[in-house]
Amino acid sequence: MSDPASTLKEKIRRLPDKPGVYLMKDRLGRIIYVGKAKSLKKRVSSYFQRGRVRTIAQPKIRALIDVIADLETYEVKSEPEALLLEGKLIKQWRPRYNTDFTDDKRFLLVRVDPGEVLPRFRLTRIKKDDRSRYFGPFAHSGLLRKTLAQMRRQFGILLGDGTPQQLPDGQWQLYDDVRSELYGAQTIVSAADYRRRVEEASAFLEGKSREWLATLRQEMTTAAERREFEKAAELRDVVFALDQTLAKTRTFTRLDPTRPSGDQDALRALGEALSLAGPPRTMECFDISHISGTFVVASMVHFADGRPDKDQYRRFSIKSFIGNDDFRAMEEVVGRRYRRLTEEAKPFPDLVVIDGGRGQVAAALKAFVGLDVMPPPIIGLAKKLETVVFPDARPPLNLPLNHPALNLLQRLRDEAHRFANTYNADLRSRKIRESVLEDYPGLGPVRRAALLAHFGSIEKIRAATAAQLGEAPGFGPKLAAELHAFLHAPAPANPPPEEMPAAE
Repeated sequence: MSDPASTLKEKIRRLPDKPGVYLMKDRLGRIIYVGKAKSLKKRVSSYFQRGRVRTIAQPKIRALIDVIADLETYEVKSEPEALLLEGKLIKQWRPRYNTDFTDDKRFLLVRVDPGEVLPRFRLTRIKKDDRSRYFGPFAHSGLLRKTLAQMRRQFGILLGDGTPQQLPDGQWQLYDDVRSELYGAQTIVSAADYRRRVEEASAFLEGKSREWLATLRQEMTTAAERREFEKAAELRDVVFALDQTLAKTRTFTRLDPTRPSGDQDALRALGEALSLAGPPRTMECFDISHISGTFVVASMVHFADGRPDKDQYRRFSIKSFIGNDDFRAMEEVVGRRYRRLTEEAKPFPDLVVIDGGRGQVAAALKAFVGLDVMPPPIIGLAKKLETVVFPDARPPLNLPLNHPALNLLQRLRDEAHRFANTYNADLRSRKIRESVLEDYPGLGPVRRAALLAHFGSIEKIRAATAAQLGEAPGFGPKLAAELHAFLHAPAPANPPPEEMPAAE
């Protein structure tokens, strides 16, 4: 029977002198702390140096070291990549020994409430679970206020300080005479006409959000490359918060039946922009998700008439290879999807969208060549500048950020990204849950596999009684009782919140 402490020491001894991210676990396999390091070996081993625990003044750090039973590491190529991965994993697992990584309430959001007769663009720092649509968070409040002022002139919308007056004929006067001349927009409008302004302004603001996100990403990377890690970490917080909010932004709830026609307009605009034979009524989008080459998965989402058709969604585990190769992964999943449609004599979509640039599009096209079938129209959507990439000699296409065709492609791409990340997180969660069996020294690979095959999941194993555990192949009463006690041992109490060691 191996000693868990010896196993941990052996893992630490074998760590590389390279940058990466480390995940500390307790004896139940729960992730309790995530950190980054320019040298995994030096950073992780520093936690366990002889006499270090006695000299640490902060109780939280001492408590952390006391309960570390295992660790997992991800090796990366550079410190900037480690910085990004650390943030992603903290946001994913929210370990209890990490201080709060982001607080979206520190930054300004723009809120539009469709329940108002005349929806206004208001500033807030709190995102509520209501029917409103939220944009942001935005780190640069001054720039945001200037943008809203520009939007008021450009689109003729109301901000939080607006005081519209309803006229006897049912129309609305948005501003007084002086402001009407200043803003240069028609001040007397119907509620329906005003809502069309809101839609145009919302599309503009969403595009502006993505434009600022790309700029912040570049600033963060530049700061990290210059080893300005404090600034990079601050920008990273903003990037993750903004990225998360954009991914979860609610669709604006319309109070009149204009959404279907809006979708059809966007589809027509997309067909024209891409020079298709007609509006792409059915579209499928593929995305690859992984963390430094591990847990590589893919998603495919299906839109019909501009809307998600979740019954047609598919997710894929990569089967043809192990490692980090987005191009091979894209070729595999596109080939698997359309081989099946070909075998079942089902129609291809009107448009295939690939999350990525020329390399990913070429990989998708290669899959159709391997199938020896004529592909449907294929494009890529490259994130950096939201560039549309074609598989032929046509030059890349950059549509205006408020263009309805681009906004439709972004919704499709973002949904594929969300679906892929959800699957990736599910796999990682399953691995973490099942890793608790690896922490119990009485179980080897054969017994672990037999236990999972007998019960079907780690949740059912935890719920089983000692007697039920003893019914699994290779288990007797003694081992079953010991395993049951191990799985139900109480977790250590949370220590008082204090700061963790400073990031390197």
